[in-house]
Amino acid sequence: MLFTSTAFFLVYLPVVLLGYYLAARHSPIWGAGWLFVASLAFYAYWMPEFTALLLASILWNYWVGLKISSQDPTGGDQARRNKARAWLIAGVTVDLSLLAYFKYAGFFVANLNAALGTSWSLGEIILPIGISFFTFTQIAFLADAYQKGTKEYRFVHYGLFVTYFPHLIAGPVLHHAQMMPQFREAATYRLNVDNLATGFCIFAIGLFKKIVLADGISPYADAVFNAAHTGYQPDLLEAWIGALAYTFQLYFDFSGYSDMAVGLSWMFNVRLPYNFNSPYKALNITEFWRRWHMTLSAFLRDYLYIPLGGNRNGPLRRYINLLVTMILGGLWHGANWTFVFWGALHGLYLVVNHGFQALCGQRFDALRSSAACKILAWGLTFLATVFAWVFFRANDFSSALTIIAAMLNPLQSAPGAQSALWNQGLDVGRGVWFIVALLAVSVAMPNSNAIGERVAILVRRHVTWPFALLGGALTLGAFLVAINATRDSVSAFIYFNF
Repeated sequence: MLFTSTAFFLVYLPVVLLGYYLAARHSPIWGAGWLFVASLAFYAYWMPEFTALLLASILWNYWVGLKISSQDPTGGDQARRNKARAWLIAGVTVDLSLLAYFKYAGFFVANLNAALGTSWSLGEIILPIGISFFTFTQIAFLADAYQKGTKEYRFVHYGLFVTYFPHLIAGPVLHHAQMMPQFREAATYRLNVDNLATGFCIFAIGLFKKIVLADGISPYADAVFNAAHTGYQPDLLEAWIGALAYTFQLYFDFSGYSDMAVGLSWMFNVRLPYNFNSPYKALNITEFWRRWHMTLSAFLRDYLYIPLGGNRNGPLRRYINLLVTMILGGLWHGANWTFVFWGALHGLYLVVNHGFQALCGQRFDALRSSAACKILAWGLTFLATVFAWVFFRANDFSSALTIIAAMLNPLQSAPGAQSALWNQGLDVGRGVWFIVALLAVSVAMPNSNAIGERVAILVRRHVTWPFALLGGALTLGAFLVAINATRDSVSAFIYFNF
């Protein structure tokens, strides 16, 4: 069920919260067990046919993790370390094989057929929702068990770590060391009104981002991209409206989900890592990736870029490693060449950015301190990101190139020619002002992480604030969910597809 649905807000969340704190009064392990079962139920609501696959994946990785830790891989015995390494390879191989089959087998066969002129088929392969996230989470656990000696002896805690419903479907990508100390802490299982109020406030911010901002601008993006997919030629204004609309739809959709995940976790006295830090404020593409989908960026850095050699073997190897990392990061998002190209484009951006800094040398710090250079750097970074998002959103290269060509062709502009928008009943002027407002929000407003931390401080300082904020957040949340329920169709979060 969606976080934005009445079933979640009025039924699932109250039942899980109440059951969690009642069970925890008996013992913390009962509270963890209740939350584990509730998280499995949350997944089963989406895809009951794949709940057994999720459980099998958890059991396999938990068992492999025990095998790795039993060999004491951080000790001095090389023979035991080799055995641990063999278990690591076995565990990761199974994880990646499952991911490859469900997510990429159809893509591979389709490209093989196109290359060889054959007509092989694997039938319809349904993608289990959240498989990329729970696979990466468990690969990180196995890698940490081998490299750092990470251990987990309680199955219920490990199962909760993987299935924890706020993050299960669309992240953030979690590390064992971030969550286990919280699941073992007795205070986690005691009702804390301050955390409950803070959590509902952050959750309400995420609801607003998704229901009002992301879903509000999405018709403009869909109208242009869907029309381009059918062969329609947008003009300059229409192409830019479509590209910018998707730029902000994706941001507020995914950051809204991440806010809701963080807020829900606060309600259970659990802190999730932040996934966004105002990425459209970035002054270069490296900073953008430190701010956008931060947990995935950290995963790709720690478990792909650094093992490839990082920047340890000279500039050329560093640039190759950056390109490889970003291409694979693009492929992680989906089995489509447009995602691969999007990743390669960002890899190229990173190479250019690092090359420019190396070329400038010591002068780079002076340039970076200039106000004019900051504005120019922000503009270039934002525009580069927008152009890359076109390939991320487009169904194929043809429609992406159609939109890009229109964005770069001022002669392809005619007053009143925005028929793709008009045919969908969308007002061009309103769309432009909506985009301007979203740009202002994304670059001028404080991010929700800072707002949440500020709210947490306020509720601890004032006795009456938790109850007032809780009441206000519940009222706003109910109002937003009611608005969402009146719509003809309810949109899922974009990252559910990845």
